[in-house]
Amino acid sequence: MVSAIIVAAGKGARMGPGMDKLFLEVAGLPVVAHTWRRFDSCDGIDEIVLVVREGMQSAFQDLAGQHGLEKPFRMVAGGAERQDSVWNGLEALSPAAEIVAIQDAARPCVTNELIQATIEAAREIGAAVAAQPVTDTLKESDDGRLVTRTVDRARLWAVQTPQTFRVEIIRRALAVVRGKKLLVTDDTAACELIGQPVKLVPGLSPNPKITVPADLAYVEWLLAGTKK
Repeated sequence: MVSAIIVAAGKGARMGPGMDKLFLEVAGLPVVAHTWRRFDSCDGIDEIVLVVREGMQSAFQDLAGQHGLEKPFRMVAGGAERQDSVWNGLEALSPAAEIVAIQDAARPCVTNELIQATIEAAREIGAAVAAQPVTDTLKESDDGRLVTRTVDRARLWAVQTPQTFRVEIIRRALAVVRGKKLLVTDDTAACELIGQPVKLVPGLSPNPKITVPADLAYVEWLLAGTKK
């Protein structure tokens, strides 16, 4: 069985006070509905676990009914940090789950092809991540004001989601993180701690995350172009 965890418990503070970015409408649907629909329509996914803020369960339940989302799903409350939310999602997986794809709810342009490619890579190696090679010139600054040096981008990749794993591997990796009381910014960082190889899976299409208000227009344009 292949499961998906959609992490939808963040506050989205950088969008501004009082704004829940996941329920902002882009291309005719709330952001999170686009993301959920991608996994709902993906043949490689058998079940979906949504990690949501406490008190938001009814809003997500309504989304399923309003937008015809049919794949089996369940909801679980988020934790203090993203890694805690992911852990709660892992705890809610079906006992039959062998592979899990972990997705940011605010990344609604993910394609079925990319989801499936990460699943296949995780089956092969144990862990995989959607990623893009860095194309911008990168500068390092010691004081945040002046350029200190140029960073060689030749071996640098920007990682995205889905981040997909054999279930037992990501559970073991996050257990180490929790046991050492560490804070990691993504799930593959936990795999690095236990020496688990992670395969980079390049996407052929843009896969941005909505973080600030300026991202909305770009994502709207991308989603409008992929409507079927």
